[in-house]
Amino acid sequence: MPLPLPPLVLALLDALEEPALLVARQRTEAANRAARALLGEGLVDQDIRFAIRQPQALDAILSGRDGRFEVRGLGGIERNFEVVLTSLQEGLLLVRLIDRSARIAAEKAQVDFVANASHELRTPLATVLGYAETLGEEGDLPEPLRRRFGDQIHAQATRMMTIIRDLMSLSRIEADRFSAPSSEVRLDTLVGDAAAAAAPLADSRSCRIDLALEEPPASVRGDAAQLRQLLDNLLGNAVRYGCRGEGGRVLVTVASEGRWARLSVRDWGEGVATAHLPRLTERFYRVDAARSRDGGGTGLGLAIVAQIVERHRGLLDIRSREGEGTEVEIRLPRA
Repeated sequence: MPLPLPPLVLALLDALEEPALLVARQRTEAANRAARALLGEGLVDQDIRFAIRQPQALDAILSGRDGRFEVRGLGGIERNFEVVLTSLQEGLLLVRLIDRSARIAAEKAQVDFVANASHELRTPLATVLGYAETLGEEGDLPEPLRRRFGDQIHAQATRMMTIIRDLMSLSRIEADRFSAPSSEVRLDTLVGDAAAAAAPLADSRSCRIDLALEEPPASVRGDAAQLRQLLDNLLGNAVRYGCRGEGGRVLVTVASEGRWARLSVRDWGEGVATAHLPRLTERFYRVDAARSRDGGGTGLGLAIVAQIVERHRGLLDIRSREGEGTEVEIRLPRA
């Protein structure tokens, strides 16, 4: 028989944001909405071992003693929870499950980020040092060779500056992510400026940039500089990797849909395999590392786009199929 629990106790349990259960003598006496969503319905008046199978957590709960520890595997193989056990009167044990998955993932992402950034900077730096040492050695070098070494040093130093610039840009965007932009920005003006800036790159690849802008023009609440950076990154990617020789085309569309302004950049290039799509916004992730570096990419462009969209309280969707091209669609709240 379940213990009779006062309605106030059940109300307080449901008020907790994290999953919480009341356990007595191996039996779940009560579970709040968050616990039922995590562990399944039908928890109440059941043996706790049917709900929690993680060995460390189960042993601690069955002991009935106070405790606090972290476990992995509750509610999903990759999820991490802090389990807090608090003894109450009448043999009740309050079990709170505090999700630490985001913190663990952030710590891992930070470690991976430092490792990837170090690797990305190490390669061009090694090239610069190698050529500089050769130029510094005694003996005459033929002028064409000296010039080629100098060009390589300049190119690799420029690459390092680009990576550092993008890293600083990411840091600034992340620092502002909790502050929603408040200025009114016309998307047609930004798109026109970005297309004009990308025209020389498009011309060099025999690529055409077409614009489809609705009337009247859509406006959003945004940071004009960040939205311009977003467009520069999307157009740069589309032209570099989506224009296949003569007759290549990139289409930029701006339209209003209810409370959203929809911005789309579409190309008809080689496209991206489905397996890569979930990782495209990861920092330094590249579908083809050699091709990206040859094209001047740092592997940070879409990561910056994702952070800008998040700060603007928008939605990002990337659709692509091999041989059919790629479309990046962004929805931003209208002003």
